[in-house]
Amino acid sequence: MDILIQFAVLLGLLMLGYFVGSHREKKHYQSIIKREKTLNSLPAVSSRIPPVNQPYRQQLVLGNAVIANDYFKFFIAGLRNLFGGRIHGYETLMDRARREALLRLKAQAMEQGAELVFNVRYETANLSWGVNNSMGVIEVMAYGTALIPDSPAH
Repeated sequence: MDILIQFAVLLGLLMLGYFVGSHREKKHYQSIIKREKTLNSLPAVSSRIPPVNQPYRQQLVLGNAVIANDYFKFFIAGLRNLFGGRIHGYETLMDRARREALLRLKAQAMEQGAELVFNVRYETANLSWGVNNSMGVIEVMAYGTALIPDSPAH
């Protein structure tokens, strides 16, 4: 009987993790989509060659995001490691982190009056992965060069 109670608690916690995690992830995606629409006017490209049609000041801009995995996805990823296959939960985790980092980069560039961000690059890092059986936490940093129109006062 004791094992049934423990199994029921485990199953209940996994279901709670699934529903809460899915709800939070959905809200985060809604926020990302809303902010992408407002920042869509600022191009951010991976091209290494800037346009040369007018003088610009150049400024390094960056944005980063640290996102942790939820317990349900952590549990499913552990099962996937045993059986193999794609871990879809981590794909959405990386997607959210990359998009969030790019949005923060664009927001910083817009604050500085940039018209374009070129040479955009991403760096990722796994933080606390597997340390003391902890969940995966990732950091994504996006950086690039903002082109700010040169005003006559400069």
